[in-house]
Amino acid sequence: MKPTADTPHKDLNKAIVLRPLASAEESVRDGEARLLEAVGLAQALGLEVAGAEAAPLRQINPRSYFGSGRVERLKDRSEELGAGVIVIDAALSPVQQRNLETDTGSKVIDRTGLILEIFGLRARTKEGKLQVELARQGYERSRLVRTWTHLERQRGGLGKTGGPGETQIELDRRIIADRIIKLKRELEDVRRTRGLQRRARSRAGLPAVVLVGYTNAGKSTLFNRLTQAGVLAKDMLFATLDPTARKVQLPSGRAVIMSDTVGFISDLPHELVESFRATLEAVTEADLLVHVRDIAHPQSEDQKADVLAVLAQLAKDADGKSPPVLEAWNKIDLLDEETRLGRLRRAEAAGQGQGALPPVALSAETGEGVDALLTAIDRAAFSATRVITLTLAPDDAGRVRAQIASAGKIIDESTDDDGNLTLRAELLVQEAARFAPIEPLPEDLRPAAE
Repeated sequence: MKPTADTPHKDLNKAIVLRPLASAEESVRDGEARLLEAVGLAQALGLEVAGAEAAPLRQINPRSYFGSGRVERLKDRSEELGAGVIVIDAALSPVQQRNLETDTGSKVIDRTGLILEIFGLRARTKEGKLQVELARQGYERSRLVRTWTHLERQRGGLGKTGGPGETQIELDRRIIADRIIKLKRELEDVRRTRGLQRRARSRAGLPAVVLVGYTNAGKSTLFNRLTQAGVLAKDMLFATLDPTARKVQLPSGRAVIMSDTVGFISDLPHELVESFRATLEAVTEADLLVHVRDIAHPQSEDQKADVLAVLAQLAKDADGKSPPVLEAWNKIDLLDEETRLGRLRRAEAAGQGQGALPPVALSAETGEGVDALLTAIDRAAFSATRVITLTLAPDDAGRVRAQIASAGKIIDESTDDDGNLTLRAELLVQEAARFAPIEPLPEDLRPAAE
């Protein structure tokens, strides 16, 4: 990161974090929690946080977001601490960001820019890098005005051509627009590849289970415990960016394909949601979502609401497709005994209700409750399937077997001396009814998970 002003006395690895606090919208406690999250984001980028503050804000100043008094104090504070970076935990307009940098003599990063920087640092796969670059290009396109403020942007000559600054901005916009088109084309190829992979998984009869949750809720730690995948798992926001998928054996002997995903966060920049569509498609295409919650976090309910908001947006973009959700209440090992027992009682009581899947309390760190989670996944992922047995005449065997293999999973099969094919297959309820529409269900057509 390079400063926009000559600030040799300021350290670009040292930052001040400011969380605007609108009293009408959030309490002081909520503001402090968001400030801690913003500090965590800055640290995840490798910045040393020299100072952090939740700043009351009566109204947003269109010029510099904050009033002149706050801006002046921010400048003095950055000089006192030698902080070359100021992180504002809010979305700034290009003009506000530019004016704050000019007024304070420090590099200014807003919430969207900060998260984009972290994502850029974390991306490892080609797909992840493409998605981050697409998001960054969309973000920078609206901020080109910052780059060319030193050039003339008044119309000159006879009014038929723009000044050099305007010309350069238009050129850069075209370059970015062309780059965005290219990136979207490459990501469309990624989407097609993922679609083929999902169809292959479907033909293998393996349900897709996707871990979702707020960033730093413990998804990667849980994923590693279930799969021994060795995914980076740290007490750090957005420690995992690139999705990983592994086969997981369940207590019944059946298996699922489990995927870890990027963590959600409040006010997730729309540039990221759009750019990561290829990855987030796994969420809407899943057979089951496991919502990993940090149940020991004081803002656990708020984090749940943020995750559900993102899931609702994804479902809307996918024409309303929304998989069932199983909550995994993680980090119970961090609770005191009384609170821990209370959480366990809540989970047990929820399991006696109707409708939603009952939550499972666990600790991905110690392993407590993980077996119960696997059992719950087994039950939920396969609860809508039935095992059927069919005998097919030689003329129909090849065609019908192919249809059954495409719709579900063939468990075993045999051919008699006359060429008749007898097979057992696990299918969704509606598919089972399609292949055996008239006969009543025999005893072996039972739910696959009991």
